[in-house]
Amino acid sequence: MREERRSPNLLLTVIVPAYNEAATVEVALRRVRAVPLRLQIIVVNDASTDGTREILDGLGKQGLVDRVIHHDANRGKGAAIRTGVAAATGDVVVVQDADLEYDPTDLPALLMPIRARQADAVYGSRFQGGPRRVLYFWHYVGNRVLTLLSNMFTNLNLTDLETCYKLVRTDLLKRLPLSSNRFGFEVEVTARLAQARARIWEIPISYSGRTYAEGKKITWRDGFAALFHILRYNLFVPGNAQAWRLPAK
Repeated sequence: MREERRSPNLLLTVIVPAYNEAATVEVALRRVRAVPLRLQIIVVNDASTDGTREILDGLGKQGLVDRVIHHDANRGKGAAIRTGVAAATGDVVVVQDADLEYDPTDLPALLMPIRARQADAVYGSRFQGGPRRVLYFWHYVGNRVLTLLSNMFTNLNLTDLETCYKLVRTDLLKRLPLSSNRFGFEVEVTARLAQARARIWEIPISYSGRTYAEGKKITWRDGFAALFHILRYNLFVPGNAQAWRLPAK
């Protein structure tokens, strides 16, 4: 790849949705800030009740984060992400969970295909060989089944539909008609990217999953809901798709 084809000075907007993450959010944000990239960090507090709000306000005053946004009522992860996307001014957007499951040191490698103008979106896959904590078998099976079903509708060959690390060009992400309020965001954004004809790459990442005792929130109910979301977001395309679809390449 010739150097003039690259975009070396990209600004990465990191959106951190947070709900009752007082135990981990500061450590997570400090890890993000330490990444050697140009960063804009936006944290969306989704009406936490455990002191997360006060921690975030303090970190905002310290300059550790660029913007803190508070929801007055709990609206869900997808709604928090949409709030962050609306406020994003970087060239590329990624979501960083406020827990310690995903390692921000993977972000520079994930940004490379977009920086090289080879991709419109990059997924960090937990199942392509990166180091990961050994945890729940049925979570793994559920994710593989959901990924397979999503791929059947989108005609993509992704290995990790539910990964948090999805880097997307901001101009494209802001155009996508997103509406999911909870964990359906992962299914919806994948469907919309496929419908937009986005160029998607996957890169291996590390993963240190949490147990439920450590604060993991997603449950089997969210898995069953994802089945409905796969049908909903792939079979029903809102509005005039030509308005947000990329030119064929």
